[in-house]
Amino acid sequence: MKVTTLEPILREHPFFAGLPDTGLTLITGCAKNVRFEAGAALAREGDPAEHFYLIREGRVSLELPAPHGGTVKIQTIDAGEVVGWSWLMPPYQWQFDISAVTPVRALEMDGTCLRGKCDADPRLGYELMKRFSRVMVERLASTRLQLLDLYGVQHPASSPTS
Repeated sequence: MKVTTLEPILREHPFFAGLPDTGLTLITGCAKNVRFEAGAALAREGDPAEHFYLIREGRVSLELPAPHGGTVKIQTIDAGEVVGWSWLMPPYQWQFDISAVTPVRALEMDGTCLRGKCDADPRLGYELMKRFSRVMVERLASTRLQLLDLYGVQHPASSPTS
């Protein structure tokens, strides 16, 4: 019987492109395959954030509660992208609701496991921090644009010049 690991799948995911083999080998033990049906919640704002997801197939939506009720979609995440950075910093709570828009196949990465690996290997920790910093900047920019739209604020780029 041939035993296979998730390392080849991690290696193929764009988020881990260029990560040294030693880093991939270390983090493989923190990964597991998961599936979600359309409409399923992957996370809820304020809940403990114990993991993140590498989306392999499907689409998820990041949402925030709207002031008038319902939710505001902040961003849509597709296959090949990563969702979830709240596992990385205390208090380890989700900052958005995350819902499956379509059926989703993903790798769930255990945050506690990864924090331990990063503590033991600071180079790996620094590399992951750089990658997640890019994700955080992108999510914050997307959130800013959605809030400007929500509150009817004119975008600076579209403001008339004086």
